[in-house]
Amino acid sequence: MERNAELAWVVPPSTSRTRLFAPLVNRQSTSTRADDLCCYADKPVAFLLRYLRRRPIAHLVILVSVLGAVACSVSTQYGVKFLVDTLSAGPNPATGGVQPWLAFVVLVSLVSADNLLWRLASWRASSTFVGVTGDLRSDLFRHLTGHSPDYFADRLPGVLTSRVTATSNAVFQIENMFVWNVLPPLVATVGAIAFLTMVSGEMAGVLVVVAGLVMLVMFRIAAAGRPLHHAFADKAAAVDGQMVDVIGNMALVRAFGGIAREHSRFDSTVTEEMTARRRSLLYLERLRLIHALVVVVMTLALLAWAITLWQAGRATTGDVVLVCTLGLSVLSATRDLAVALVDVTQHMARLSEALATLLSPHELSDHPQASALVPNGANIRFENVSFGYRDGKQVFENFDLEIEPGQRVGLIGPSGGGKSTLIALLQRFYSVQGGRILIDGHDISRATEASLRNAIAVVPQDTALLNRSLLENIRYGRPDATDEEVWEAAKAAHCEPFIQNLPHGMHTIVGDRGVKLSGGQRQRIAIARAFLKDAPLLILDEATSALDGEVEDAIREALTQLFTGRTVIAVAHRLSTIRDFDRVVMLRDGRLAEDGPPDIVLKGAGMYPTLVSHEAGGPCEAMSGK
Repeated sequence: MERNAELAWVVPPSTSRTRLFAPLVNRQSTSTRADDLCCYADKPVAFLLRYLRRRPIAHLVILVSVLGAVACSVSTQYGVKFLVDTLSAGPNPATGGVQPWLAFVVLVSLVSADNLLWRLASWRASSTFVGVTGDLRSDLFRHLTGHSPDYFADRLPGVLTSRVTATSNAVFQIENMFVWNVLPPLVATVGAIAFLTMVSGEMAGVLVVVAGLVMLVMFRIAAAGRPLHHAFADKAAAVDGQMVDVIGNMALVRAFGGIAREHSRFDSTVTEEMTARRRSLLYLERLRLIHALVVVVMTLALLAWAITLWQAGRATTGDVVLVCTLGLSVLSATRDLAVALVDVTQHMARLSEALATLLSPHELSDHPQASALVPNGANIRFENVSFGYRDGKQVFENFDLEIEPGQRVGLIGPSGGGKSTLIALLQRFYSVQGGRILIDGHDISRATEASLRNAIAVVPQDTALLNRSLLENIRYGRPDATDEEVWEAAKAAHCEPFIQNLPHGMHTIVGDRGVKLSGGQRQRIAIARAFLKDAPLLILDEATSALDGEVEDAIREALTQLFTGRTVIAVAHRLSTIRDFDRVVMLRDGRLAEDGPPDIVLKGAGMYPTLVSHEAGGPCEAMSGK
């Protein structure tokens, strides 16, 4: 990064650290909550209507335009009959030859109105249907992000994203198919039969019965194929999920020579998806074949019947033409309608399957009487807390712990002792099954999620970065921060040296999960984010594990400044990181094994002195200063 570019990021001398690291007590959350969608998990039709009601005028315009266009289209057949009968009657001197031209004007008007109304409907639908899919994806994304970490741990990200896409595509296809493929043939059939009654009521009645039977049989057979369509939707989602899983872990796949294995695994998954798709499509083709046979037979029967009526003098030439065109229109319409209903059934199956996955109830939500948490020193209390995971593993039973405001507490213990679970419960990623957790006397289960998140800053061991610029990733800690404040936080976390060497400085895109940065650089970005957020409660999960010694010393100095006036809980695997803390808490099997100041606990007979001795490579007295 050139020097003149760097100057753009220099903080003005007037920018004070007090303003930069101001408390978050009065900060208001700007996040919005999605409407409750859980009630639609098994109601795809109601879910669809929810979005149609958001644009009633636009949908009404489309509906009226399509109905008018279809009415004109069917009436065109009658216009042809009118013209044929007029021409068959020959010139009429009494009308001065106006009659044929009147028929011509009627026919041309109907054809023109037909085409213009279709264009109006199509023009309006092009924005309305797209708007519906936008609303839908936005709501689904909001609902999806409301789930707890446990929900995402059990599901592949690729499968979830493909479900959102499948839902959007299904709704878009259903709307389009209803407007262009279901409604027109349905209205055309009714209109055609109404015109046929003018020629022969018996013929119209027979056509009604046949068309009704065809539609009923076709729809029932189509509905029976729903399991095949569901199976195809499942397999298609599995393909998307597997691709995202492998691509997101390419470093692991290559490191263990798994390319060939993944190719074979993916080919097998694709084969299953193609098999399911073939079964679904072949089932639809059988339906189309059955309908084609019925259309051929009925077309021949109607035409023969019309000719018989003409021979008997009961029908004009125009009537024969009308019967022929309308009969073909009705039978073609039933075919189109049946096929469209089958396709709609398939898309409804996909929609139903996707909604069942996406619209499961949120595991955690704000209590109806929840109020904003207003931290005042961040006193933490775990009172008789009991918690176990869904797989039956019980972690805590009547667990008690209190952390005083401003205290720096190192959380240590063997794997599985409950350290990560304790941190997750404090952030309310899970609900306790017994007891309660309080911050400054406020039960966090009765605090709004937004206020709880504002009160806590987290520096995780596995730093999560978005595929955005460094500026945006650091600013994620406080979205309303200025560029100068972001840069001040970055300098406090000792990010300045490596940022200056990046091609675009603070505007460099970090890649998926920060893949373009080293582990140490990602951790420094996470620390800068915590500096910027400036929350009263700070949680660190081995925040210096990926740093080299020289940088770690500098970061430790920065963290010491960050710790001032805050309650700090640090999960530590390297005990040297908590040697200056006020207190060490050791968890073992969900119980409080050791607790006290580091120097006092070090003199005891517990596990802590042994761990310190092993890490130091010598007697524990070396660490105690003796």
